Parts: sequence; structure tokens; C-alpha cells
Amino acid sequence: MNKEHREHEGLLRKFDGIRHELKTFMHGVAQFIGEHPDLVRPGAEIVHSCKSRIKDREHLREKIARKISGGREINAENLFTEVTDLAGVRIIHLFQEHFADIDRVVRNRIDGGDWVLAEQAKVYTWDPEAAEFFRKFDLEVSQKPTSYTSVHYLIRPRPDSLICCELQVRTLFEEIWGEVDHKINYPVPSENLACKEQIKVLSKIVGAGSRLLDSLNRVHQAGETQRPDNDSNFA
Repeated sequence: MNKEHREHEGLLRKFDGIRHELKTFMHGVAQFIGEHPDLVRPGAEIVHSCKSRIKDREHLREKIARKISGGREINAENLFTEVTDLAGVRIIHLFQEHFADIDRVVRNRIDGGDWVLAEQAKVYTWDPEAAEFFRKFDLEVSQKPTSYTSVHYLIRPRPDSLICCELQVRTLFEEIWGEVDHKINYPVPSENLACKEQIKVLSKIVGAGSRLLDSLNRVHQAGETQRPDNDSNFA
């Protein structure tokens, strides 16, 4: 075992020592959002699905190596502030407009003192229209050319805790793009020109699809309110 491997192994053992607490907190976050009664009402479900995972030990080793090779210092003192996605929850919803309901549930939990944001929540997007939509919320909007769109909250149980769970919120369309991109570009970005171009095209389809879904939902909701049995003036 060389010196670098020994140093990384020491960091991984710190991860091992906190793994149970990470997993317990992560499950709490997933259950609170994924099963919240305001988001899963029968007939008006907002949460489509919920995923959670603890970072794989060997993937963490590779991430530490990549960060160090990229010029970052990762040590026992800053491991849990430099690597904040050891525990992750992903909430997937159908309509972009429903993000407001999910954000409200998260903010209420924070305002109640049960969770603490490790930093201002962020949205990553390439789409100017999506960026405009997310500026209505208390989010740091980061427009990147990577075609990635997702909202990220870093949640801790208290300000001084080492425990941190990354909560991602995205639409089902955005999830499809993310899964395909992960297959093609992670951990090593593809050098295939056709793949690079087609993943960009897919992001445009995702953006158009998200807007089409929101339009369909608005038309459907408008139709529902005009039905006779929903008209309070109908006798």
C-alpha cells in the first residue's frame, strides 16, 4: 500500500465511522419529503418517486483522488465539508410548477429548526427559462453549459454537525437526462463527438418536454374546474 493509498484509507475509515449516522439521517430526510401528506395526496400526488443512497466506499476513494489531483486539499479535518454528497436523496416530480410545493415543505422544516441548510440552496440549469422560473425562490441560480438541471439542498441536523445529506429535486424529464449523462460522462467524460452532440440535443428535448407537461397540466386543471360537478354555482 503506497503513501497516497494509506492516506485515502484513513479518510475512508472516518467515513466508515459516521456511515450509520449518515444513513439514519438520510432515511429521515427521504421519508419526510417522500411521504409528506401535502405531497402525496391521493389524486394530487406531487412526488413521483424518491431515491436515496450512501456513497459507495470505492467511489469515495476515487472522488477524493480526483479532488486532490484537481488541486483541492482533502484531509481528516475538512473531509465532511469538502465532500457533502456522502448521503443523497433525490425527489422526482412530473411538473416543474410543482417544485414550489416541495420547496415549501423543505423550507417549513428548516424554519421549524429541524433541519439546517449548510449553504444557500442552489439550482443548476442551462435553460434561461428554467433559470427565470427558479429565481422566484430563495435559490442561488447557476447557469452552466453542461445541460444539467437540478435543485440541490445541503441539509444538516444542526449547524455544527458533520452529518450532511444532499437533497436533489428534479423533474422526471430531468432525471432521464441525468441518468443518460451519468452513463456516458461519469466519472470520465466521453470524447465521442456524436455522444457530446446528442446529449445536448436530449437536454433541449427535456426542456421542451417539461414546458409541454406544465402546459398540459394547466389545461387539464382548467378543464377540471369547469366541469359541472366542480362548479359551486351549479344547482
